[in-house]
Amino acid sequence: MSDAGVSCTIMRGGTSKGLFFLDSDLPPDPELRKRVLLSAFGSPDPRQIDGLGGADPLTSKLAIIAPSSSPEIDVEYTFGQVSIAEPFIDFSANCGNISSAVGPFAIEKGLVGAKEPFTRVRILNTNTKKMIISRVPVSDGKVVTAGTFRIDGVPGSGAEIKLSFLDPGGGTTGKLLPTANPRDQITLEDGRTVDVSIVDAGNPAGFVVADQIGLRGDELPEQIDSRHEILDVLEELRAKISEILGLCSSWREAYQHYTSIPKIVFVARPTSFQTLQGGVVQTEEVDLLARVMAMGHLHKTFAVTAAIPTAAATRIPDSVVHRVCRQREETVSIGHPSGTLSLNAKVKEDKGGVSIQEIVIGRSARKLMEGTVFVSG
Repeated sequence: MSDAGVSCTIMRGGTSKGLFFLDSDLPPDPELRKRVLLSAFGSPDPRQIDGLGGADPLTSKLAIIAPSSSPEIDVEYTFGQVSIAEPFIDFSANCGNISSAVGPFAIEKGLVGAKEPFTRVRILNTNTKKMIISRVPVSDGKVVTAGTFRIDGVPGSGAEIKLSFLDPGGGTTGKLLPTANPRDQITLEDGRTVDVSIVDAGNPAGFVVADQIGLRGDELPEQIDSRHEILDVLEELRAKISEILGLCSSWREAYQHYTSIPKIVFVARPTSFQTLQGGVVQTEEVDLLARVMAMGHLHKTFAVTAAIPTAAATRIPDSVVHRVCRQREETVSIGHPSGTLSLNAKVKEDKGGVSIQEIVIGRSARKLMEGTVFVSG
């Protein structure tokens, strides 16, 4: 494998950045494929100095794209979260931000024909076995990237890509509410009992009200990442929810696996707060405050695949999220460390409970570079 070259495109999708590969360009052998991908990122190494990774969970991501043989699907997309310090790639979950770059990539690679003014790309995410419809702006047969649409956490502006996550509930466990309860209780090792809501939509996530674990809900990353006692509690919650979901046989076993799910989110009632960039978001601009953990660190913005279960949870009566959220008809605005994130949640309520028909979110994406990445090993 020494000094072999692999075609690669670097894409920014939403507030994340990743390496995009055509499935046909990668070796079919799973072990060799893993070695190639890890080498491309420079993992394992805390600086990823010998590869293209950015030494941050938000930039250590990959997408593998393949054409589909199904007439109902245009492309199949597999997401991987590449560990920085360990030789591990987590394929257990999806990333909504990286998903926003799949449509533009597929059009530019000729996997989907360009149609003006918007090209509809039907994407099957293989991690969750769920469909995503990407509405990509196109002009003169090419993807449009310039525009006035802004995302908190991304400098400047770009063209808006509308992402529709169809029937996102139960992608991992088969149920929107894996325990069938809007709220459950988890007893921590220090004796405290914490109310949690476990929701599987987009990715499975566990929610806790901030003040139950000694937080306000408006914290910035440095205020969480420097507090080891808080990180320990959040990781303990992740581990115990992993056991509840059947992702591991024992919650202590979860510590041995550096995984990206379930997401752990702490929430609070809407209030004004200061952003990571020094700005101020006013109370009336948000419906709730939420912070999500990403591979052991507080996310600098808010993962789309955590925003999907958050939006779903705001519509589930008696969930911990519903209790702190200002209720509106379809739109929910989440206050996160870099600003706000808005989603539309289309919900169906019947005697069987709540089902989420569709979550719609606006993102932007663009190609940063394409060429050959040389791998070694």
